[in-house]
Amino acid sequence: MTSITDTAPVPATRTAAGAPREKRRSPSGLVLTLLAWVVGVLFVLPVLWMALTSLHSEPAAATNPPSIAAPPTLQGYRDFFGAGAGTTPWPSLANSLTASVTSTILVLLLSIPAAYALSIKPVRKWTDVLFFFLSTKMLPVVAGLLPIYLFAQSVGLLDNIWLLVLFYTSMNLPIAVWMMRSFLAEVPVEMLEAASMDGAGLTRTLQSVVAPVVMPGIAATSLICFIFSWNELLFARVLTGTVAQTAPVYLTGFVTSQGLFLAKVCAAAVAVSLPVLIAGFAAQDKLVQGLSLGAVK
Repeated sequence: MTSITDTAPVPATRTAAGAPREKRRSPSGLVLTLLAWVVGVLFVLPVLWMALTSLHSEPAAATNPPSIAAPPTLQGYRDFFGAGAGTTPWPSLANSLTASVTSTILVLLLSIPAAYALSIKPVRKWTDVLFFFLSTKMLPVVAGLLPIYLFAQSVGLLDNIWLLVLFYTSMNLPIAVWMMRSFLAEVPVEMLEAASMDGAGLTRTLQSVVAPVVMPGIAATSLICFIFSWNELLFARVLTGTVAQTAPVYLTGFVTSQGLFLAKVCAAAVAVSLPVLIAGFAAQDKLVQGLSLGAVK
């Protein structure tokens, strides 16, 4: 006769060695975290103040100190978008969008093959080539203003949006080549060798093998080139008039001989900043990945 005995399970004992450790932050880590928050607040506070001022009336925005508890109003935005003024910002916004997007696309089409040749298939004396690209940024921007203006005047390209497209492309190309080279240097050589054994050409390799790997880097480079083109003011102010006027140039028109209308200017600045902010938030994941790509091997 077989007897079945119930045995109670032995409770598992946890030793001190198996106990989970609590992560403790060092004092230096807490100081760095606090410092990062302070720096972040210092950067965001002026933008937040500008956004709050844009929701005030002109008398409330002109008080010293500005009244935070003033009733909000959208009059500044209505004036900016043409409801209370004789001009409209839409042509200027369209010009900025055309110049920024087109120049960014051209920069990518030129910088990716150049960076590929300097990283994955390095040419002779590639360090000299990189230094040449970097040396083009050493010239002060103002020093090239007069020659470019005289050239544009001689060929009839003044107040032409395509002149800005060409200038923004040449302005952002050295930065894009340097950035894309660091991203492309992280592509595994084994993937390229496998693509070559499968008979893939250069165009096929760039599209199917290289591009998916460095997509975060492409997104980061695109966003930086777009921001630089969108925010550029000096050359747009000198080389354009009314037909090719960009959004930053349009903003300078709010500073009149009658004075500075603070609420209207803040509303205009917020409206012009929105495309860049939207693009940054939409691509923030790939932007962080792209900017950190290659930092740790």
